[in-house]
Order: sequence, then C-alpha cells, then structure tokens
Amino acid sequence: MTFNENADFGKNKASRRGRNTAIAGGGVVGIGAIAVLLIQAFTGQDLSGLLGIVGGGEGSQGSGESTIVENCDSGADANANDACRLEGGAIVLDEFWARTLEGYREPELVIVDGSTGTQCGTASNATGPFYCPPEETVYIDPTFFGLLRSQYDASAGDLAQLYVLAHEYGHHVQNLIGVFQEHPQNGTGPDSNGVRTELQADCFAGAWVTAMTEEKDADGDPYLKEPTPQQIADALNAAAAVGDDHIQEQSGGQVNPESWTHGSSEQRQRWFDTGRSGGVNACDTFAVAGDKL
Repeated sequence: MTFNENADFGKNKASRRGRNTAIAGGGVVGIGAIAVLLIQAFTGQDLSGLLGIVGGGEGSQGSGESTIVENCDSGADANANDACRLEGGAIVLDEFWARTLEGYREPELVIVDGSTGTQCGTASNATGPFYCPPEETVYIDPTFFGLLRSQYDASAGDLAQLYVLAHEYGHHVQNLIGVFQEHPQNGTGPDSNGVRTELQADCFAGAWVTAMTEEKDADGDPYLKEPTPQQIADALNAAAAVGDDHIQEQSGGQVNPESWTHGSSEQRQRWFDTGRSGGVNACDTFAVAGDKL
C-alpha cells in the first residue's frame, strides 16, 4: 500500500468527466499523450479516428459536464481505488510544488470515464494521460493503466500510477515557469526540445517521489509511506515502457531515434533517477549536451 490508511485528504481535488464520444476541434494534442499517437507516428497508420481528432474546424467537445470524484476521503480509499489514488496523489503533488515553486498554482485534475473533449484533443485511455496547457488541466483515464500492463509489458502498481501523474504535473510546472515558451517544439529526434521536455518531466517526477513522504495531513500524518524497492522498480518499469524505442519495438517497427518525441527507455529511467537523487535543481535537461542527454 502506498498511502497511510488513516491519512485524511480533507478536500475533493479531482473531477470526473466523460461517458461520451467527443470530438475536439483544432487537432491540438496535449503534452504527454503517448499510446495511439506514438504508434501512429512510428508505423505510419492513420489512427486519428480512435482519438477523435480532426484536422481543423470547430468540432464538438461534448457536454463538458463534470462531477466531483466522491468517496475519496482517506488513504485507505486511495489504496483501494485507482481514481482515489490519483486524487490523493494530486493533493500531495500540489503541496510539494507549493513549497518548492514560488507562485505555484494548482492545475485541475480530471478523471476521464470513456472519453471527453478538451482544448487539446479527445482525452481517453487510448491517448494516454496528458496535460493540456491552455486549460492547465491534467486528464487521466484510470483504465489506461490496464493498457500499460497488457500492451507495453509494464507494471502499473501504486507508485507506477503516481509516477505517471507526477510526470503530467511536471508538465504543468514547465508551463508555469515558461519552458514551453523558451523551448518550443522543434521537430523530433533524440536531441529535440520535445524529448528534453519529457525527460525533464520525468526528472521532476523522480524529485517528488523522494520527497513525497514529507507532505502531511492536517493531523500531522504523512499522506504516503516510504516507497518499497519493488514499488520503485515498478515506477522505473513504467518509465521504460513508454520509452520511444520500446514503443517502436512493441509496434513491430525498427528503432528510429530521429522520430523520437519522449526519449528512450534508458533515458526516461535515468532522468527519473536523477530527480530522485538530485532533486528539482538537477532537472535542467536543456543545459545538457545532446550526447549526454
């Protein structure tokens, strides 16, 4: 179990949206979407129908109606339910970043049921978790973790799920500190800004994992327990599973670094570990020479 059972969340952080088939206008894609988009890029197959993304026009974003995620009041709830685990993780992440980054503001967390429209495209388990910068919102369908297990040979245990969430929160921090503006997308490849952006988010996630037991509820009880070696291994396995080279191999294609957008499995694991050992200040992936990335 990752959370202390008696930890009191004290507030509802996440909302729930979905149970519709939504098509978002504009063809914009959120930061961090992985599964379908990478398979499409690496194999040349047009899978846009699965995403509900159109190449232009207004489209439809569905009802956009949200409800509060209920019955997520304690660490025990988080240990028993994926949605509550994400909500609890969001509370701890917000507290970590609030004391780490001056002027931090909390993103919204949306738990997706089925699919829902966003300003960055359709959110579903097919697109994978992503962060939508114009909305400052993280979207996650918890059933994605089942796909991670079945399609990419990855463990999706407690800490692996929180690693994914922490990675998306890393993108929110990048948005707040101006990374997207200072280092705009410049194509694909092992030295691209896109790869550096993703590896920095992995590093931020690692920094949070090391410090996550420091956040406490109103009664002074830590929200989270110290991660076990197996949980760390599961998180590293999840990082490797979404490496560009691994996804290319799993998709039946050749490994082509020039098409990379997220970094190799080895890079993703290494930068996650860099954050764990060095903290947030060790995460400047943009200052590293390409052959050292």
